[in-house]
Amino acid sequence: MQRKGTTLLALVAAALTLGVLWHLQRPIIVQEATWEDVKAEARSGGYRLITTEELAERYRQDPGKLLLVDTRQDWEYRTGHMKGAVNFPIEPTTWSRWRSRGALAKFLGPDKDRPIVFY
Repeated sequence: MQRKGTTLLALVAAALTLGVLWHLQRPIIVQEATWEDVKAEARSGGYRLITTEELAERYRQDPGKLLLVDTRQDWEYRTGHMKGAVNFPIEPTTWSRWRSRGALAKFLGPDKDRPIVFY
């Protein structure tokens, strides 16, 4: 009888472990954001949105004043990126975002006034 209980407990533990791993590694399916959603999120986060024309002008004038962050995977970054951009891959899983949350703050640095462009 004790053997059946131990086996059942092991199966439950394995099922829970697999369920948690699946949950943490599943891709996040994001609904398509509207322009209004983007503006609302920027306002709530204290961000300022700029147009692509304004970004191009700033880039032409002094690209060193911008922090360009390429969020694609390493191999994609190596195939080509904007001049001066740095790579910080952002993966679409909860686990990977949780693991990299402190690294992103360190990566961005202490200058809170520097314009940052994620692409």
